[in-house]
Amino acid sequence: QVHLVESGGGSVQAGGSLRLSCAAFGIIWSNNYMGWFRQAPGKEREGVAVIDTGGGSTYYADSVKGRFTISQDNAKNTVYLQMNSLKPEDSAMYYCAAASWVGYSGRLRPDEYNSWGQGTQVTVSS
Repeated sequence: QVHLVESGGGSVQAGGSLRLSCAAFGIIWSNNYMGWFRQAPGKEREGVAVIDTGGGSTYYADSVKGRFTISQDNAKNTVYLQMNSLKPEDSAMYYCAAASWVGYSGRLRPDEYNSWGQGTQVTVSS
């Protein structure tokens, strides 16, 4: 059974940075897509960034390109999301998710992922 544990959320002022971590358990690390998704109150969950843990390819939502970076530590089965130049509109609950395979067109779609963490809150004040 896959178990994902997120950490690293918090409160920061606009322009600041945070790094989120997601440790994965019960997973074949090199054979998955790991992603970060977020959901703000009253809004649908949306994809932020995804990494192919086997090949290292990364995918980003347009709204975070150039500001956020997803990376992995294979020795720790952990995925990171470095968030820089944060904006108030980045405020949301951030979730880590995993899937064994996701087609190219679906890699930022939450409904393609079947394992989810509990979420970590990110709040950006203006």
